Amino acid sequence: MSTVQGANVVVTGAGGGIGAALARRFVAEGARVVVNDIDPGRTKAVADEIGATAVPGDASAVVEEARDALGGTVDIYCANAGLASPGDAFADEDVWAAAWDVNVMAHVRAVRTLLPDWLERGSGRFVSTVSAAGLLTMIGAAPYSVTKHGAVAFAEWLSLTYRHRGLKVHAICPQGVRTDMLTAAGSAGELVLGPTAIEPEDVADALFEGIEADRFLILPHREVAGYYQARATDADRWLSGMNHIQQKWEGAGA
Repeated sequence: MSTVQGANVVVTGAGGGIGAALARRFVAEGARVVVNDIDPGRTKAVADEIGATAVPGDASAVVEEARDALGGTVDIYCANAGLASPGDAFADEDVWAAAWDVNVMAHVRAVRTLLPDWLERGSGRFVSTVSAAGLLTMIGAAPYSVTKHGAVAFAEWLSLTYRHRGLKVHAICPQGVRTDMLTAAGSAGELVLGPTAIEPEDVADALFEGIEADRFLILPHREVAGYYQARATDADRWLSGMNHIQQKWEGAGA
C-alpha cells in the first residue's frame, strides 16, 4: 500500500492482541514501526519478532521518545492502548479515573504533541482503537463504555476540525476480538461478544481496507453499522433490546 510504505508508524498497546496485529501488518506493508506497551518484555518480544523498534512505557508519554526513534517524524499514530474497566455506577473513583486517562486523555496528549508538525506538513494520520462500545455500549462496563464514547467523540472532533488541513482520522470499532481484553470482560463478554469474536488480524485487515477507502469509521463487524443506525433512529427500542440482554446476563448469575 503506497500510503503506508516507508511511513513512520507508532502503535501503542502493541505487546499483544490488536496492537501487535497492527504493528505486524504495518511492517509487512513496508512501514518503519515503533512498538509501545506498558510491559517492557512484551514490547521487546513483538518488536524483535517483526523487526520494529521497541519503546516501552506509558502510552500517555511515549510520543517524543517514539518520534526520536523514528528519526524525528511520525506519519501514522495508532492510539491502541486501552483499559477494559468493568464496573457499574458504583465503580471506584480510581477505576473511572484510570479509564478516562488511558482511553481518552492518552489520545489527547498524543495529539497535542503530534498535531503542530502534522499541520505544518499538511499530512498526518491518527488511528484510534475504540470498540463498538464507543458507538453503542457494553453491559457491565460503565467506565469502559463511557470513556470509549469519549474516544469516538475526540476522533470525530479531530476529523471535522482538521481534515481540510491534511489530517486523516480513523476510529476502529470492533465488537469481540480474541484478546486478553475479551477474557477480562468475563461473563458479559462471553454473552455479548464471544459468539461473533474475530481474530486481531481481522481488525488489521479492516483498518487497511478503511485506509484505502479513506473511511473514518472502521467496522470489522459490519453488523455494527446496523446497530448504530437503530440506536440513532429508535433509541427506546434499542435500549429496550439492550436491557433484555442485561436481564439475561443477570439471570445467568452476573
